[in-house]
Amino acid sequence: MLSRRRTKRRKPVAEINVVPYIDVMLVLLVIFMITAPMLTQGVDVELPNANAAPIENDESDVLVASVDKDGNYFIDIGGEQSAISLADLKDRVSKVLAQNPRLPILVRGDRNVPYGEVVGLMVALQGAGAPNVGLVTEPE
Repeated sequence: MLSRRRTKRRKPVAEINVVPYIDVMLVLLVIFMITAPMLTQGVDVELPNANAAPIENDESDVLVASVDKDGNYFIDIGGEQSAISLADLKDRVSKVLAQNPRLPILVRGDRNVPYGEVVGLMVALQGAGAPNVGLVTEPE
């Protein structure tokens, strides 16, 4: 008598082995963690002095926002300057940009103003709709 072996038919496994993919992901994560700090290196800049050529632009077509050494904000629109709060400055700039969205905006910061004040002014200008802001420096 022939012995019959029972052979079970195995069903095909429809699972993907993800361990190699996790290994690749972790290697890529390590690579990005190592290279990311190298991409964001700062440049040693001494403001407000700069040895750069002035931008060719008509002074009447520029909006200048300034911060003095006491932290007061000023806006120069068409030659008139007035001390205003940061919220009022943001409102005025948004109104001016609504009429002329391509108007260049420059920031003048006193040498003795904390860096955070200038950044706060730039954030307010960005919130008012300014696509980019230039910094004014004194030639050396």
